[in-house]
Amino acid sequence: ITNHSLKEKLQNSNLYVNSTQFSLLLLNLEEYYFEQHTANHIIKRDCKDERKTRGSLKICSKSIIFEPDEKLQPIIKIPLRDCISIEATEDDEANNPFTWYVNLRGLGTYIFDKTEYLFQLDVAGKVDDVIQTLLQLNRASHLDKLGDQAAMITAILQSRLARTSFDKNRFQNISETLHMECEAEMVTPLVTNPGHVCITDANLYFQPLNGYPKPVVHITMHNVRRIYKRRHGLMPLGLEVFCTENDLCSDIYLKFYNSQDRDELYFHIATYLENHITEQTAESYMLQWQRGHISNYQYLLHLNNLADRSCNDLSQYPVFPWIIADYSSLELDLTRPETFRDLSKPVGALNKERLEGLLVCGQNMENKLIKSHYKSEAFCLFKMKSIRQLTLVIVFLQKLIPEFYENDSSFLVNSLKLDLGKRQGGKMVDNVELPPWASDPDDFLQKCQNALESQYVSEHLHEWIDLVFGYKQKGREAIAANNVFHPLTYEGGVDLNSILDPNEKVALLTQILEFGQTPKQLFTTPHPQRIIPKFKSLSRTSSHNVSIAESPVSPNEESFEDLTEESITLAWNNIAKLKLYEQYKIHKDTAVQSCSVFVITSLIFALDSTLKMFSKESKMLQRSVSFSNMALSSCLILPGDTTVISSSWDNHIYFYSIAFGRLQDTLLGHDDAISKICWHDNRLYSASWDSTVKVWHCVPAEVLSTKRHHFELLAELEHDVSELEHLYYVTFFKLLHGFIYGSQDGNDAW
Repeated sequence: ITNHSLKEKLQNSNLYVNSTQFSLLLLNLEEYYFEQHTANHIIKRDCKDERKTRGSLKICSKSIIFEPDEKLQPIIKIPLRDCISIEATEDDEANNPFTWYVNLRGLGTYIFDKTEYLFQLDVAGKVDDVIQTLLQLNRASHLDKLGDQAAMITAILQSRLARTSFDKNRFQNISETLHMECEAEMVTPLVTNPGHVCITDANLYFQPLNGYPKPVVHITMHNVRRIYKRRHGLMPLGLEVFCTENDLCSDIYLKFYNSQDRDELYFHIATYLENHITEQTAESYMLQWQRGHISNYQYLLHLNNLADRSCNDLSQYPVFPWIIADYSSLELDLTRPETFRDLSKPVGALNKERLEGLLVCGQNMENKLIKSHYKSEAFCLFKMKSIRQLTLVIVFLQKLIPEFYENDSSFLVNSLKLDLGKRQGGKMVDNVELPPWASDPDDFLQKCQNALESQYVSEHLHEWIDLVFGYKQKGREAIAANNVFHPLTYEGGVDLNSILDPNEKVALLTQILEFGQTPKQLFTTPHPQRIIPKFKSLSRTSSHNVSIAESPVSPNEESFEDLTEESITLAWNNIAKLKLYEQYKIHKDTAVQSCSVFVITSLIFALDSTLKMFSKESKMLQRSVSFSNMALSSCLILPGDTTVISSSWDNHIYFYSIAFGRLQDTLLGHDDAISKICWHDNRLYSASWDSTVKVWHCVPAEVLSTKRHHFELLAELEHDVSELEHLYYVTFFKLLHGFIYGSQDGNDAW
């Protein structure tokens, strides 16, 4: 094409894509990629300068895409709705028998009437099948209503899936036992990829119908750490699998065609993981965050996961608070409350005049339910802007994406030099402009991280959680807080299965996907505030001559009453002589609650929310076991080196068999969380937040002629300072120390 204006029009119509590599992102919304064939694109046929471009021809539900092998040449995308005819050519030449062409309607009759695209397939037997598929899809693309188009394309897709099955030759081991197989789609940002899901006793597989980006996606069941049921398009059809503890992005997100298949696959995975993983609840994460065992970032990430937010679903992308209000100072002072925005109000309600304007706009809408700032503003903008632009506006009205609190700053820089348009003053939109207090994008993200973990945010984060995940998300409290969204965006707002009209259903789905969805409500009562310690820890850089007067603990703050000057000096003198011998990375960004060493086989047991078994010899994590949906607090190994005991915040003590790799027994120990356990002379000592220390006598298994130990309560000691959590540890240490070393008569008595 030599005419510059014509070439520009063709590129704008998606006929020529300025790209050197195929991606599913080249597809339209709700478009599927079916199959590909090796082919030649023939240019100037029957002419002296006839040219053939070798490449891959891709058949999609709404377009034909040709990707040249030569990466310097552009990809060609032909919308099926613009095709006049698709047919095979009559050619008797032996070396060119399998060609077919597409007649394409022009962009305007004033430029040309028809353009011919001629492709030559390598395999003769595929020509008729490809043409029949394209004719079907072409008919679908010319239907007047989007619902009818979607219904016909779905029927074609289901027919293709029904004619194929998972290739069992892709199993990792021939001895694997098949549990179930079904049809599903792998969800990635903006697109989904149809195929077959297969689960065995050892692996989870997904085989794309088109073999893209690879023939089979394979996940080892032993590596799975977390699984979440998801709602996709407001329907309970999604399942997301994580093979890491705290990563933002999952290993696979699957969307099923019915909830029964989703639930059955979830059951098989959960059954396999029942002795290794226990699904955490919002309340358990809340307790961990409240007590300072996980960071603000980790807590928000967990809440997003529990509220169906996923990086693979742009309509439900994880949401984080916009917390900084100062974008003009040369230095960012995180000790000033004025640096931060009011987290108890949505962003749109921070300015009184702006809020009043938005409320007026909302009252003028046809839907009188829309009275809050975000969606009211959204509907005002809807009259002027495209849906995609509107989606970006909505995101920044209330929330930030988690990337603002991570380490990769590339999203702030227009490294590809994309044409992002012009500002009102005529200046081109390029890199994100940073505030004066940020020297570069990396420095900006680091200071955003520091702000998120600051004391002010820790003290007020629960107010933002009330708005987004909590009791102010719906109902009267939401209306009072000007925090109301469109009814379609809420879970249960519409039952798509009850809508029989395909056009109405497609319209609703499009609106849901474009506008986004409100997070699943996790809390129905006010979220508690984080516990901020009133005492400071001793400095790690203290000199040998540390004294009480030099201690960072002020006279007005709580301190350990039994730490004398002599004991402090002695302790820090010894610590100053310590040297690091070995270091193991067992946990990822989570606080380790307790640690115990299995001397005989060099095993290390450590706790966060799970019990982890690490081998010093192989330097590998061997097991990750969860007994409870709440945090584990302490662990020890019973004599005989076969059983590990672990205490939990759920008031229980758990007994885990190392040899058999399963939970052996459970003991309800206290009325509140257990903070510490200790073992001495066949006695188990447990300390709890219920202000008691209990002593348990162990009856050996061989005496009872059973496979389990039995514990009987011998003594219980109450304490009268339940309001000071750290004193539980101190009290327990005092009592235990006195019992073990202070007994004069050798009897087991306090």
